[in-house]
Amino acid sequence: MDTKQYRYTKDNFNIKKAPTWVADSADQLDKIKDTIGKNVKRIKEAQKKMYARHRYGVIVVFQAMDAAGKDSMISHIFSGVNPVGFKVANFKQPTPEELQHDYLWRINRALPERGLIGVFNRSYYEDVLVSRVHPELILKANLPGVTTLPDVNDEFFDMRYEDIRNYEQHLSRNGYIILKFFLHVSKDEQKNRFLSRIETPRKNWKFSAADIRERQYWDKYQSAYNKAINATATKENPWYVIPADDKWYSRLIVSDIITKRIEKLPLAYPEMTPDQEGELAKAHQILLNEDEKKE
Repeated sequence: MDTKQYRYTKDNFNIKKAPTWVADSADQLDKIKDTIGKNVKRIKEAQKKMYARHRYGVIVVFQAMDAAGKDSMISHIFSGVNPVGFKVANFKQPTPEELQHDYLWRINRALPERGLIGVFNRSYYEDVLVSRVHPELILKANLPGVTTLPDVNDEFFDMRYEDIRNYEQHLSRNGYIILKFFLHVSKDEQKNRFLSRIETPRKNWKFSAADIRERQYWDKYQSAYNKAINATATKENPWYVIPADDKWYSRLIVSDIITKRIEKLPLAYPEMTPDQEGELAKAHQILLNEDEKKE
């Protein structure tokens, strides 16, 4: 599958031109599900090798407007991964404790160890997305020199973009692969999904009045995503903008990208040293001797 069209490595992204729809998956749904299933197995096998060596870690970032399908995406693509080697972190509104630290402090606390796949369901990008739409949130952080709304300006966010680029470069130099996905859903599709949550009793629990309130800021969020992606898309840590109006097709694209990227790593189970082989032989003999004693 060719996924280059979804990959951005520099400031050439235009959210108004980026598609939210690729194709109707209905006619090929069985084939799509089969391919996703194969990708799930490949991710599972690759993660086993990652865990055996603890040399590389993978961070998968999911950002999206509400109802774009982040949760179902995560549950489907990583359904086969051993829980021991898998970690999910959700980042919502900062707590009072988190506000007493720099905004990347809570991210560092949630980083997966090398050898694991870590998923960020929302991430440090919230601090240049939600806070750009609602700049009053920044004032709660009690930052030096930022005391009024005019202080939360373009220069302020340019510095944060620089922080993020440097942070991701730091992680890359320390063995982390960062895969950043923006699930791009249309306003009409979001409306349909919200209506489904309201009209379908078994989905009522998913509905939040806050989602409707944030929908009123749609254009501001689109602008914030456009700026953030252009400012932080690099060759080493690109952004992938995924058409998300069709959930199954978006899962197919994301699973393909993750599978191929992880399999590019030089993964292998550790080779045993002569000393380790000797220890194995001793352990093997001890176990065999137990059987002989029983006789």
